[in-house]
Amino acid sequence: MEERRHLPIGLQSFRNVRNRNCVYVDKTRFVWELANDSHPYFLSRPRRFGKSLLVSTMECYFLAEKELFKGLAIEELEQDWVKYPVLKISFGGGYFDTSSTLMEHINLILSNFEKEYEITKESDSPSARFQKILTEIQEKTGKQVVVLIDEYDKPILDAIYTEFEEKNRNILRDFYSPLKDNGESLRFLFITGITKISHVNIFSGLNQLDDISLDEKYSSICGISETELIENFQPEIEALARRQELSVDETKDKLAKMYDGYHFSPYSEGVYNPFCLLKCFQARDFGSYWFESGTPTFLIKTLQNQPLQLQSILNGRKATEKQFKNYDPETKNMFPVIYQSGYLTIKDFEKKDRIYTLGFPNKEIEDGFLESVLEKFVKVPDDDLGLAIDNLRDNMRKNDIDGALSIIQAAIADLPTVIQKNMCENYYESVTHVMFRMTGFDVISELQNQYGRSDVVVQLPDDVYIFELKMDKGRNADEVADEGLRQIDEKGYSDRFAVSGKMLHKIALVFSSDGKGLLKWKY
Repeated sequence: MEERRHLPIGLQSFRNVRNRNCVYVDKTRFVWELANDSHPYFLSRPRRFGKSLLVSTMECYFLAEKELFKGLAIEELEQDWVKYPVLKISFGGGYFDTSSTLMEHINLILSNFEKEYEITKESDSPSARFQKILTEIQEKTGKQVVVLIDEYDKPILDAIYTEFEEKNRNILRDFYSPLKDNGESLRFLFITGITKISHVNIFSGLNQLDDISLDEKYSSICGISETELIENFQPEIEALARRQELSVDETKDKLAKMYDGYHFSPYSEGVYNPFCLLKCFQARDFGSYWFESGTPTFLIKTLQNQPLQLQSILNGRKATEKQFKNYDPETKNMFPVIYQSGYLTIKDFEKKDRIYTLGFPNKEIEDGFLESVLEKFVKVPDDDLGLAIDNLRDNMRKNDIDGALSIIQAAIADLPTVIQKNMCENYYESVTHVMFRMTGFDVISELQNQYGRSDVVVQLPDDVYIFELKMDKGRNADEVADEGLRQIDEKGYSDRFAVSGKMLHKIALVFSSDGKGLLKWKY
């Protein structure tokens, strides 16, 4: 029987990874560099990307647990191995959809610190207790304190779009407030989260935080780069290739297509999602592991509470750094959350104008995101959704336009209650696009030419389908459909495909402005 190496799937403790002799991709050089620069740092990375393991590695380093680092880069870099008191604060393990659950967790954290360092509780205020803990630890140990905060934003994302979102922000702002007044007591401060919430809302007074989330130097501090994949996982790649009856090169290509593609800097090497990569090696199968571990609740809440303007995301969204870097709760712009959660990544960068193009990092994320959208916003039951997409695909291949559009008509027969009437045009366009996209065909929305933009274009090996989507706005649906067909011709939406040798199909779809779904189509 083939012997397998131990893979650290789901392990967030550096001690466990090392003591269990698991395969470990060495990130300790980054830990040493950050510790010796000694700024207060912030790092944003998606879930399941190794943030907690990184924080645990820092904890072991500052506790001078030298034996755990044997054979790693930091063993040669560090000469002194000074032990510091470490306060590790994590919100990753709970669910904080109310303020009471958040307060219970904070009180438990503070109680554990007070017990460990024999500090008497003199106040019920979390900030006063935290302040006293920082001061007395330094007095008792004679050393500055290391503070590591993991998943700082989870209590906010858990409560997003509820009355507790703002309450949780205020609780955290109060809890973290001693950090701004105790710079002399701090040896090192490192904060991780999924999204960066504006400092004025959470870390008031900590504007000196060094945000390394888009820093090229630290682009692979979490995740697994292509270089690290080849250096560390050759046995697993070869075993996967044998199981899948592929060559090693074919296996690498499929791994990249499924799990690679994250870029946390315009110029950096792409990195793989480590959780999905390790799960793939364990199962020796190319599964969709990121979404199997659970679609984040805040994503579903976002999709339910915001107009669906997916075409700008699906085709590559252009944005300035400011537009996707920070989430400002006051504006309710969720684009930064969607990016920082890992659904989008940097695909291109126009240096002159400093414009980024953001898109899906890989096939696993694209398929999972689209499925999440459809499961929430179409009438097809979850267990029939795959069958509906299969039938849509087959009908398109057979040029059965009536059959294909009947499937879409049935899926969006009624406007979901979470979508308001003034949002239905975005809803219909987005869900129509997503259903076509799920077929695996090449789909483009808002394809620009010199006269205008075609709504949806679907390309097959031998056919091109050009869809013009119209709202009836109280008019006769037949007349509106005729208007849509004329627009395709008058604005030359099919001209670019005229020399392709493919059959061109022009279709006008008419949707109800009153939320009654797809009323009519003509082709």
